[in-house]
Amino acid sequence: MSQPDFRAKIVLEASVSPSEDPSRVAKALESVIGEARNELHEVRNSIRMITEDGSAFVRLRDQLRDRHVRSAARKQMLLNTSGRSTSLMLNRQAAAAGVIALCGSPDESPLGPIHMRIESDRLGSVVDWLTAYPG
Repeated sequence: MSQPDFRAKIVLEASVSPSEDPSRVAKALESVIGEARNELHEVRNSIRMITEDGSAFVRLRDQLRDRHVRSAARKQMLLNTSGRSTSLMLNRQAAAAGVIALCGSPDESPLGPIHMRIESDRLGSVVDWLTAYPG
């Protein structure tokens, strides 16, 4: 599977505590989507990163595969679907180390999780593509 054949958006958001360097939080967000083109916004005590770059979806799919969490991610995305979007929480410390680790609750990431929202008019296709097992 190469680039996805759908249009979708990934929105990543994480809080920034007073003791944290915002650039380190931004790097953790960036590690989730790799070298994908993105918009970075600092909003009060949080950082938001938005991308529609297909390479971000490829990186996310590869990380879910490599970490052996496709089925867990699929289950969470299906449970968290609302309209044309779905969400996952990611461990921020793991992301800072370049690894995607899912969180079931905010407590599983001591500095607070990265909230990831995926939006698409073809959300089912996006979830299927991200979590597919090679056939």
